Amino acid sequence: MTPELTYLVYAAVLLVVHMLIQATLSDLSKGLGWALGAQDEPRTQNVVAGRVERALRNYVYNLPAFIILAVCLHLADLGTETTALGAAVWFWARIAYIPAFASGVVLVRSIAWFVSLAGLLLMLLPFLG
Repeated sequence: MTPELTYLVYAAVLLVVHMLIQATLSDLSKGLGWALGAQDEPRTQNVVAGRVERALRNYVYNLPAFIILAVCLHLADLGTETTALGAAVWFWARIAYIPAFASGVVLVRSIAWFVSLAGLLLMLLPFLG
């Protein structure tokens, strides 16, 4: 399996882990009784749970680009050390994004996001020329 596809599998695992973290934090902040019940009345979650939910939403928005690039690189047999590095950079930056967003430290979340974008750009290079 190519490095890009390996990171794609890791990205799927990260998605599941991220969903579990988000659901757990959200349920704990709203109360377990409410979370395990019918949830008829809406409840707000705490600040950190809200941040982790927004981080998950951002992950879901960015994941399709990674999937497309990883699969296209594999199908076109265009994978290189640079594209493998791009996949690794994207993946590890996405991991860093979760605590960076949850912490609320100014600029850290944005830096992690821009690093992940740089990873995608490295994966895109073979298609640009």
